[in-house]
Amino acid sequence: MRTWFLFLLAAVNLLAQYAGSAACQKCHPAESASQASSGHARALARSAPGQPGDWAFGAGLQATTFVSRLDSGDYLEHGQTWYRATNSLAITPGHQNAAGLKYRVFDPSAGILRCFACHSTGKLQLAKDESIVPAELGVRCEVCHGPAAAHAASPKTVRLRVIAPGQMNDACGACHRVTSSAEDGSNLRDPWNSRHQPLLLAASVCFQKSKGRLACTNCHNPHQPLEIRAAAYNTACMKCHAAPKHSQPVADRACSDCHMPAVRLNENLAFANHRIAIYSPTDPLSPVPAR
Repeated sequence: MRTWFLFLLAAVNLLAQYAGSAACQKCHPAESASQASSGHARALARSAPGQPGDWAFGAGLQATTFVSRLDSGDYLEHGQTWYRATNSLAITPGHQNAAGLKYRVFDPSAGILRCFACHSTGKLQLAKDESIVPAELGVRCEVCHGPAAAHAASPKTVRLRVIAPGQMNDACGACHRVTSSAEDGSNLRDPWNSRHQPLLLAASVCFQKSKGRLACTNCHNPHQPLEIRAAAYNTACMKCHAAPKHSQPVADRACSDCHMPAVRLNENLAFANHRIAIYSPTDPLSPVPAR
């Protein structure tokens, strides 16, 4: 099993030649500087003094989960996560207790490798002691634009990858978790799936009627820190809904306050419901049937 994993990593490393975000910065200073301050860019770091574990997963916009290396073949995802809402540790989402979850590096599911892959950029490698070594911490330029060594060497002749709007949901879903089909049996009313934005977006009527035009980047600028002001997203909504008709007074409420209500995953964590629809004030997960 270990031989197979090492062979697979070696094969991936031969096929993909990354330049690193420092190379991108030379020609794209504004985009690089802005993206470097985003949550994506800070998705993975070494645990700071006073923090538990060896690795800190998550930028801390809402939470940070910690991971320790136990030995040559095992890692531990800590059972307690730091939450910004309370500035304290509490049970990690998906965990039953504070004991944590153990992951084998060479497990067929490659769980811990996928964690590092989604929170870093470039080639994952195994050191001589079989510890996981990310090439570049955080989600940087080449996650979206592809390995850029050839482009950096000859920018006029080698073009970077640009993800088409119709492919964006699947591209983001590689880490933000989209299933093969919105009809595959996933429980769209399970609060746990509120953190799986591509899955819920794919189930929304707005997405389905857009014919591939509605994508994550219609609302989220990938080169900017995440916009947290709900009203800032109204412009994107009004491109298709310039004069919406409301049966109830909405005053100055943002579109997403009603049509993408916050879903509380636990007492410390909430996500906007990306299944865009009409909801009752008491149920942020069950769309109100159209009249």
